[in-house]
Amino acid sequence: MKKIVLFVSATFLLVSCAANKELEALKLKHEQTKDELLTVKTNLTKCLVEKEKYQDRSKDLEGRVEELKKDKENTIQQVENLTVLTKGANDNIKETLSQLSKKDKYINKIRAAATKKDSLNLVVAFHLKKELQDGIDDQDIEVNVEKTVVFISISDKLLFKSGSYTITDKASKVLQKVATVVNAQPEMDVMIEGHTDDTPIANDAVKDNWDLSVKRSTAIVRELQSKYNVAPQRLIAAGRSSFLPLVANDSPTNKAKNRRTKIIILPRLNQFFDLLDQKVE
Repeated sequence: MKKIVLFVSATFLLVSCAANKELEALKLKHEQTKDELLTVKTNLTKCLVEKEKYQDRSKDLEGRVEELKKDKENTIQQVENLTVLTKGANDNIKETLSQLSKKDKYINKIRAAATKKDSLNLVVAFHLKKELQDGIDDQDIEVNVEKTVVFISISDKLLFKSGSYTITDKASKVLQKVATVVNAQPEMDVMIEGHTDDTPIANDAVKDNWDLSVKRSTAIVRELQSKYNVAPQRLIAAGRSSFLPLVANDSPTNKAKNRRTKIIILPRLNQFFDLLDQKVE
């Protein structure tokens, strides 16, 4: 009986020991599983966090891609516009250069014409001086070239008697020589301009200084036309009275200087306008 009891007890102890070991093993396994589960949860949490980060970054990248697409489209449009503008600018530059070239040609023509005109004026002045000095060397006659015209200034004491508009014999000789040169230049007009001093004049033949200056210039115009065959369409009679003095009318000498007749040889206006109307090629 004792043997049976001992056997049963031993068997129970063995079974109990085995159960404890299995229990310990299960506990250990449970703890390991818990640790593994915690690790898995931690890793899962990290993955979720990383996923959110990547999702946010993905959205940012998608937005950036869209921006880049728009920038690309804008750039392409700007390039196209720039191409159009460049073509237009090139066309404008070509047109501008063409216009400048035309203007240069036009300016060169004007300069050539002006040079020719100046040369012609110098020739006219030379011949006038030669003609007037040939037999008439008088300090009361002055020939000058100013700008584009030739001026012959003749003191009135050489042309007229005081207060009169009747031409003297000596004046006729001067006008004959002037007419010789003028007739050699048929493309130029001739303006006769009368000037007086500021001393008032009034008599049965002359109303005032205006009247005297105009009548003197008209008398010379008639002389050039009727006696020396200067074409009347080339002649201009003008009076300036006392309002364009050379010097102040403050002495008899200065008054004498202001009493003068100016013969102005100038190019015709229609020739000048024809020059302006020339087409530039």
